[in-house]
Amino acid sequence: MGDVAKDLISGTVGGAAQLIVGHPFDTIKVKLQSQPAPLPGQPPKFSGAMDAVRKTIASEGPRGLYKGMGAPLATVAAFNAVLFTVRGQMEALLRSEPGAPLTVNQQVVAGAGAGVAVSFLACPTELIKCRLQAQSALADSASASAVVKYGGPMDVAKQVLRSEGGVRGLFKGLFPTLAREVPGNAAMFGVYEALKQYLAGGKDTSELGRSSLIVAGGLAGASFWVSVYPTDVVKSVIQVDDYKNPKFSGSVDAFRKILASEGVKGLYKGFGPAMARSVPANAACFLAYEVTRSSLG
Repeated sequence: MGDVAKDLISGTVGGAAQLIVGHPFDTIKVKLQSQPAPLPGQPPKFSGAMDAVRKTIASEGPRGLYKGMGAPLATVAAFNAVLFTVRGQMEALLRSEPGAPLTVNQQVVAGAGAGVAVSFLACPTELIKCRLQAQSALADSASASAVVKYGGPMDVAKQVLRSEGGVRGLFKGLFPTLAREVPGNAAMFGVYEALKQYLAGGKDTSELGRSSLIVAGGLAGASFWVSVYPTDVVKSVIQVDDYKNPKFSGSVDAFRKILASEGVKGLYKGFGPAMARSVPANAACFLAYEVTRSSLG
């Protein structure tokens, strides 16, 4: 089996593991990011992550934590196949000779290149996911009558294609998606390789055990969010912004308005759930990828 096929299969398995473990945390993150700023003297809909969990389960049941999972689940094969395959091909280009281990800096470059490629798959998927995750938080806002209701992932896609400029509407938020994926994946794969080499005591990491891979994968995932979280907040608010009466004219405008109205804290809404998700979800992803890749020879 060729390297491309191995990366395709392993990336798919890793992505599925990541999604199953991490989606409930992601739902809470998006709800916190997208909830409207409260009126003066009024409390926010969710006072924090645990409050959002309790209210989501009370109003929507446990299934509410998995709302919006259909879109990423349907594309997880393509997304992670592209991510790990492009990374694998860039590794091959960067190697001085076949089979030679890459330096941490080379892994950073490979991760950045993979980030560019996956952004074009991530953007429409994230838009659909965020619309579904955020609609209950937006429903109680002052403009609740204008909030579009969606029946599921395909309904989101149909309504966007019909009412928001066709295919272009599905790529709303592409710039902040690129600004998240490129540096985020550069940091994640660089940290992952650095930690593996540290735990292995050298560049040969082929003998690392599963516990070491879990630690390296979990901390690498955390580094993704630490490096790009404000960009993710901007992406989320842009993607759930009303098409007919938008609050924001673009990414820079969204950044400025969040900073002006909510301060730096507004750029870190949902950071707790994102970090709580990143460690177990990425540990599961990298472990599943490495184990599957190894089993394929």
